[in-house]
Amino acid sequence: MDILITISISIVAIEHIYFLILEMFFWTKPKGIKTFGLKSKEFAEDTKVLAANQGLYNGFLAAGLIYSLVIEDKNLSILFLVFVTIAAIYGSYSTQKVRLFYIQGIPALIALIFILISN
Repeated sequence: MDILITISISIVAIEHIYFLILEMFFWTKPKGIKTFGLKSKEFAEDTKVLAANQGLYNGFLAAGLIYSLVIEDKNLSILFLVFVTIAAIYGSYSTQKVRLFYIQGIPALIALIFILISN
């Protein structure tokens, strides 16, 4: 794959590994509470199972992107980048935090654009 495509997909995958770590292991810690703007430590404790599940899904997105790089399959990369973009759109809409789309969606869209213009 083209180096620019590989780098951009890798950035998206690394982001999702980071999201996995935050949601599965740091949700109830000060870093997680601050990052996600949670109401309180109690709220974080009450929702940690949901966050861990969400983190697991982010890990699946990262795994799919990494796998697409390993087997050098642009179509699979496109599929997982579309999944990431849809998750970013829904996440920013449902939480009313546009910042989420910029952090998660824009890098995925950039990677998609690189793939599409390379064909």
